[in-house]
Amino acid sequence: MINLEHLTYSYRKGPNAVNDATGRVTPGIWLLLGENGAGKTTLLKLMAGLLRPQTGVCRLDGEETALHAPSVMRRLFFLPDELEVPAKTVAALAATDGIFYPNFNKETLERNLVAFGLTGHEEITDTSLGTRRKLLAAYALALGVDMLLLDEPANGLDIDSKKTLRRLMAGCIESEQTVIVSTHNISDLRELYDGLMLMHKGHLAVCLTADDISSRLSCVRSATTVPDALYSERSAGVVSSIVRAEGDETGDIDYALLYSAVMSGNTEIIKILSDNG
Repeated sequence: MINLEHLTYSYRKGPNAVNDATGRVTPGIWLLLGENGAGKTTLLKLMAGLLRPQTGVCRLDGEETALHAPSVMRRLFFLPDELEVPAKTVAALAATDGIFYPNFNKETLERNLVAFGLTGHEEITDTSLGTRRKLLAAYALALGVDMLLLDEPANGLDIDSKKTLRRLMAGCIESEQTVIVSTHNISDLRELYDGLMLMHKGHLAVCLTADDISSRLSCVRSATTVPDALYSERSAGVVSSIVRAEGDETGDIDYALLYSAVMSGNTEIIKILSDNG
């Protein structure tokens, strides 16, 4: 369980990059959305303990990540969009760094690499962006950490490689692990998400499981605008709408549509998602 308690962080110039972020992240694969500059990467760095918050705390099962206790650091891993690797190859990285992660599985790493058509002996600095991403994703998914933070993991991947990444994530992630994926390409891993974190101008506007969202809202498509729609968009002759969920039935979640609704400042939808009652 990850608890974010009133996290705030600001750089030397400008407004707070993260402002009073509070939420609870349960095991599963979570989608982290937000506009450019919303504070997504800063939030991930705060969660990983790479930045110390001005106020607030991030706890992993009750332990504060910013304190860098070995008992916490061995349970989390952050794969940023750009990472300087302290080894020439992933095989060398696994030999030197993998031992610090008690659940690291060498056989899983080898299977992941084979799935991407790689050996692990490719020199990381001599490879393309896409190949570097595949090498490091294969490694990250083999660590078996309780909290895995991925910043744009599909960046630079071709269509087939994105399919492979989706398949590996579905197969490698255990039920007790928590994975947070920050991305602008929602469709890359759309079938996998168990929850949504949505940043807007430094605020964590949404932090809910998929079940909780679908119990409150439903996304429907029709030829015309649906009566009582809370938000609608028309594209290619189809109207996509967000409506209140009815009864005990859970509805489909269109993350892109929900993102647009929140970014538009739709106060009713924001209120529904913010209601803890």
